[in-house]
Amino acid sequence: MGSAIASGTMLNPRSSFSRVALLTLVCLVFSLYMFRSTTTKNRIEPFETESQVIYVQNGNQSRPLDCTLNATHLQSLQWRYGLEENIDYGRRYIRFHRDNIARASMTKIDNDLFPKGFDTINVNNPPNSTACPKPLDVPVARSPYPSTVDASNLLFGISTTFQRLSDPKTGPITEWSHWLTNGNGKSNGAGLVLCLVDATNAEIEATRQMMKEMGMDVKVFPSDSSIEMAKRYLSLLPALYQESEHKKRKYLVMCDDDTFFPSMHRLLNLLSAYDHTTDLYMGTFSEDINNIERHGSQAFGGAGVFFSVPLAKKISSFFSQCSTRQKIKESDTGWGPQGDILLRKCIYENTEVRLTMLRDLHQLDIVGDPAGFYESGIAPLSLHHFKGGMWHVAHPYEGAQITHACGEDCFLQRFQTKDNYIISNGFSVAHYPKGIDFSVHQMERTFGAAPDDYGWNLDFMLGPGRKSLIQTGRKASWELKESRVEEGGSVRQTYIRKGDDWRWSFEQGGKGWRIYDKDGVVELIWIS
Repeated sequence: MGSAIASGTMLNPRSSFSRVALLTLVCLVFSLYMFRSTTTKNRIEPFETESQVIYVQNGNQSRPLDCTLNATHLQSLQWRYGLEENIDYGRRYIRFHRDNIARASMTKIDNDLFPKGFDTINVNNPPNSTACPKPLDVPVARSPYPSTVDASNLLFGISTTFQRLSDPKTGPITEWSHWLTNGNGKSNGAGLVLCLVDATNAEIEATRQMMKEMGMDVKVFPSDSSIEMAKRYLSLLPALYQESEHKKRKYLVMCDDDTFFPSMHRLLNLLSAYDHTTDLYMGTFSEDINNIERHGSQAFGGAGVFFSVPLAKKISSFFSQCSTRQKIKESDTGWGPQGDILLRKCIYENTEVRLTMLRDLHQLDIVGDPAGFYESGIAPLSLHHFKGGMWHVAHPYEGAQITHACGEDCFLQRFQTKDNYIISNGFSVAHYPKGIDFSVHQMERTFGAAPDDYGWNLDFMLGPGRKSLIQTGRKASWELKESRVEEGGSVRQTYIRKGDDWRWSFEQGGKGWRIYDKDGVVELIWIS
């Protein structure tokens, strides 16, 4: 049995800049740079550890496994995530084998993930080493790497503010680098038209310079907040079309600043099934049927809206008549004028084109704990609303680092081990102490809809979900916080579980109990 919850305790939930000639840019560039530089340091610098290793055979080569514990690393995790001094710690090397197989939603492995459980360690005085079982072997599909993608067919458009870009919590530039570069500081061919609302010339230049140094092909323009938001949104398409004339693009994409595309090869493969020389308006609905009823049958912009160039040309010619005061008024369904509605009306009222559904795009209009979605074995083509606020919190950029090691299909692929753990690669490591006696093919309904949740709002898009295991004592989860590609190409993932996380508790005998009484750190190191 776990330990009782103390009375009254609440359980809670990638180099540097070149010198900038203009002095007026220094402070602006510095604030953005410092955030990226800190993130970079944490991700790619090797640990300084003693040479305490064991060796395993991998074909005809021996690969050292580092079993040492580094106090500086552990203490930095403690500081960042509020860990207690004494923690449960587990490390496991996972050796993936890239085979000519299809991606499986769930792969069962007939071995334990942690055959000897966890080490209890003091982060300020850790032992020299930790338990280091031989690598766990897992099969994965031979899917392509981000470094090989040619996304020159795509031109993206985003409107946001300099303030959001420079905010450590909401800044999306690092995440954009995943789908706009090859992961090695060079453009993957995709372009971005970025409109910054009410930005100064200095802010525009600082943003352009930073993104250029990160390898992104971007053009940055000012935008005026005195123009109605819905009209500003609609104006992105003519801006994209104007830019598309300079390079031979096939698709123009409008999305939000918190839209993330984890698998560019898969996205391009999907688009290749369509004839880009025809008129195409492609996207997906909100998961919440209430939002479809409220706003209409249309592409919801956070998931990404894709246009063929011929259609973009037509809609651009209709911009003036589609953005009159009357049309803007008609786009207001009680929640203020909506850009997605204004766009849909312009298309539907002036052409015979209707929405082509791309169901692997995800608007993610969900609230609460998103684990059930990310732990379902899904292979999403887009993600959205993961920055918190009223929406959920997730770390898809960190999670998608695994794609640089074992390929795009590895992201969110699941592995079930003999000791009742399920790895949702790049999101969580979940333990089911009473066994896995539920359908792994249904989403655990850990999340809800807002503002009105009738229990079935999300079923049309996501399917009926199984009952949540929160506060049942049947599940505890370590969630991904950090991930980095290390020297040699391995990927180290750090998953954290807080001992006082209310989700991993249960009631028995009139008392509340915790499944684990200490904070926990799980580090998975993926090798080939």
